[in-house]
Parts: sequence; C-alpha cells; structure tokens
Amino acid sequence: MVKSISITSPMLNLKYVFYLCVLGKEITLLMQTFNTLSTPEEKLGGLCKKYAELLEEHRNAQKQMRSLQKKQTQLIQEKDLLRNEHSKAILARSKLESLCRELQRHNRTLKEDGVQRARLEEEKRKEVTSHFQVTLNDIQAQMEQHNKRNGNLRQENMELADKLKKLIEQYELREEHIDKVFKQKDLQQQLVDAKLHQAQALLKASEERHLKEKDFLLKEAAESQRMYELMKQQEVHLKQQLSLYTEKFEEFQNTLSKSNEVFTTFKQEMEKMTKKIKKLEKETTMYRSRWESSNKALLEMAEEKTLRDKEFESLQVKVQRLEKLCRALQTERNELSKKVQGVSTGIESKPETETGSPSEATDSEEGSPVHQNSDAISLGVFI
Repeated sequence: MVKSISITSPMLNLKYVFYLCVLGKEITLLMQTFNTLSTPEEKLGGLCKKYAELLEEHRNAQKQMRSLQKKQTQLIQEKDLLRNEHSKAILARSKLESLCRELQRHNRTLKEDGVQRARLEEEKRKEVTSHFQVTLNDIQAQMEQHNKRNGNLRQENMELADKLKKLIEQYELREEHIDKVFKQKDLQQQLVDAKLHQAQALLKASEERHLKEKDFLLKEAAESQRMYELMKQQEVHLKQQLSLYTEKFEEFQNTLSKSNEVFTTFKQEMEKMTKKIKKLEKETTMYRSRWESSNKALLEMAEEKTLRDKEFESLQVKVQRLEKLCRALQTERNELSKKVQGVSTGIESKPETETGSPSEATDSEEGSPVHQNSDAISLGVFI
C-alpha cells in the first residue's frame, strides 16, 4: 500500500503531472506540503485530512449551491414576475401612448373648435354691435320724432288751456243763470207743497175707498187662489194624463215600428214559405204518384197474399190429412210387422220335412202382400 503511493514510482509521477495540469495551484500547494513530510504515513494522514477538508468544503459548497439554486429559482420567479410586469407595463405604456395620442387629437379638435367658436363669437359680436348701432340710430330717430310730437302736443295743450278758460267763464255765467232758475223753482215748490196738501186730503179719501176695494179684492183673490189651486191640481192631473198619453203614444210608435219590422220579416218569411210551398207541392205530386204506385203494388201484394193464404190453408189441410194417413199406415205397418214376426216364429217351430216346399210357397205367398203394403206406406210417406 505504501509502495503504491510512493512518489518515486513512474505512475504516480504521471498522475501528479495530470493533477498538476488539471488542478494547478492547489495541487502544487498539496505537493509542497507532501514534500515537507518525511514518511508515507504522514503523507497519507495529510492526504486524509485534505480529503476530509475537501469533503467538508464540498458539502458546504453543495449547501451553498442548494441555497444558491433556491435563490436562483426565486430570482427566476422574480424575473418572470418582472417580465410579466414589464410586459404589462409595456401594454399600459402602449395604452397610455394611444390615450395620449387620442388626448392630443382631442385637444387639437378642441383647439380647432375653440378657434372656430371664437371666430363665430367674434362674427356674432360684430353682428350684435352693428345691430345695436342700427337700433341706436332708430331710437335717436324715434326720439327726434317724439320731440316733434311733444312740441305739437304742447301747442295743442296751450290751445286747450285757452279753451278751458273760455269754458270756465261760460260755466260761471251758467251758474248765475242756474241760481236764478233755482229761486224760481223754490217758488214753484211752495206752490207744489200747497197742492200736495190738497192732494193728501184727496188721497186719504181715496185710501178709504181703496181699503174697501182692497177687502173686496182680497175676497176675490182668496176665491181666485182657491180656483188657482183647483186649476193647478187639474193641471197636474192633466200633465199626468198627458205623460201617460205620451208614453202610450211612444209605445204605440214602438209597436208600430216593431209591427213594421215584423211585417217586413213576415213578408220575407211569406216569400220563403211560398217558395217552400212550391217545392213541397212538387214533392207532394211526386210522392202522390209514388203513393199511388205503392198502393197499386200493395193491392196486388194483398191479392197475392190472399191467394197464397188460401193455398197455404189448403196445403195445411192436405198436410194434416197426410199426417193422419201416415199415422194410420204406421199403425198398420206395426201390426203387420207383429203378424210377420208371429208367423216367422211359428214356421221355425215346425220340424222341417221333405214336403217343405209348399210351406215355403205359402210363406212366400203370405209375405208378398206384406211387402206390397210396406211399399205402399213408403210411397204414401214420400207423397
């Protein structure tokens, strides 16, 4: 083991050269420390220490690398976030730029509108000033006309004042004349008062007569009031009768209108009924002809029925007779069959002899009428 690690061997020299080429200064420092050591055990211990130090450094480096990787991932995430924010900021910047452009355009349009409005307002102001100047000129002309009119009115007022003075003088003269007239009227009033006293005396006399006439008139008024009430009652009664007559007249008019409507409807229905009657007459003629033909057919059928009934009765009589004959023939047949059976039993009981031929002949002779009777019965039943 010590020999393999010795520095004097050529393999170690090559390795040292390689490490020197690769690691550089660290290996040179390590080799210098190894050269200071005398024994290979010390060199091995130093190498182990160096290896342990390198392991610790490697572990520390791995820990640092992990922490750095975490920081790197965080930085990458922050970088992504910053990129996203940067992209958002770029988008916001583009939007803000577009908004700024729109605002600039809007400001330009507003400036242009303001300039146009200022021009329009300037033109309007000029028009207003010109119109105001024209109105001032018109007002001055009207004031001059009014001044002329006022001068004319002053002259007219002076003339009217002169006329009023003349009228006042005339009024004073009139008042003097009226005073004189009033004095005359007072004298006339005194005369009238005297006449009035006379008239009052006459009036008292006339009042007495008037009272008498009033009593008479009151009586007549009471009678006339009574007559008025009676006439009023009669008027109410007559109004009621008139309202009744008007209602009856209205009802009569309504009934007349209804009767006219009914008459028109009745006329229309009559026309319809005449048409229906014509159709029904045609149908009745057709049905009458059919009825006559059916009556003829019924009469013929009735005659045929009577004939058939007669034939049926005759056939029933014949059937009854035939039934009676059949019954009689059946009784005869039964009797004959009994006789035949009795004869056959008697013949079997006799002994057979050589002279049996005449008995057979007699049997054949006796049996022949039986067969004839049976044939006759069968023919009668068939008939």
